[in-house]
Amino acid sequence: MTPTEFRKKVRDNEYQKPTAGMCPGYAQTNLIVLPWEDAYDFLLFAQRNPKPIPILEVTEVGSRELQTLGHDINVATDFPKYRIYRNGKMVDEYLSVVDFWREDLVSFLIGCSFSFEDLLVDAGIEIRHITEKANVPMFNTNIPLKQAGKFSGNMVVSMRPIKSSQIATAVNVTNRLPGVHGAPIQIGNPAEIGIYDLANPDYGDAVTINENEIPVFWACGVTPQAAVMASKPKFAITHSPGHMLITNISNKDLSV
Repeated sequence: MTPTEFRKKVRDNEYQKPTAGMCPGYAQTNLIVLPWEDAYDFLLFAQRNPKPIPILEVTEVGSRELQTLGHDINVATDFPKYRIYRNGKMVDEYLSVVDFWREDLVSFLIGCSFSFEDLLVDAGIEIRHITEKANVPMFNTNIPLKQAGKFSGNMVVSMRPIKSSQIATAVNVTNRLPGVHGAPIQIGNPAEIGIYDLANPDYGDAVTINENEIPVFWACGVTPQAAVMASKPKFAITHSPGHMLITNISNKDLSV
């Protein structure tokens, strides 16, 4: 499917699962939507923390349309699943947030590590959560973010088990894509970043880690959701972890 065809299936609620492995070659994005009164603080927060929050596009106030990532995208309908937060607490998950849309909302589209997975596959690296038809495992960490205005919190990371012989390749491939988190932030020592149980991720699903593999951790675009829970803005919309927007932008266009 093309991204446009895939988004139509999402818009029609025909696809509601995680998007890893879908439409290989095209960039995927995370989402956070905030009232304009919180938008500047968040923009500054992202600028100070570009590794976990690499912004690819920001909408006009009240707009659900994009200008850069695709011209046939509706941010209120084209993610497979959304979350609503009020005062830092998740209210529920929804297949569309049209009924919650307000004219004072600003959307931030944030780079996603799913975007580099097809390049890892091309390099001969297995992506375990795709093989096991699971959501990528994601973990809260003890890595503090640089505060901006009301926003603070700790980084969230995604984990992929990589054969020790392929780690240098994985680092080199992902380092060329800073707009979708770039190179890993930790390799092989989860306790160093406050992770003690790889079988119980905070978001997503656990995956098999074989004896010849090492857990590798990348900064994750779920970090803004952790910041929402820590900072407690009155209202926020996000994607559900692992349920991304697939854009019209080629992953190779994001490479440096």
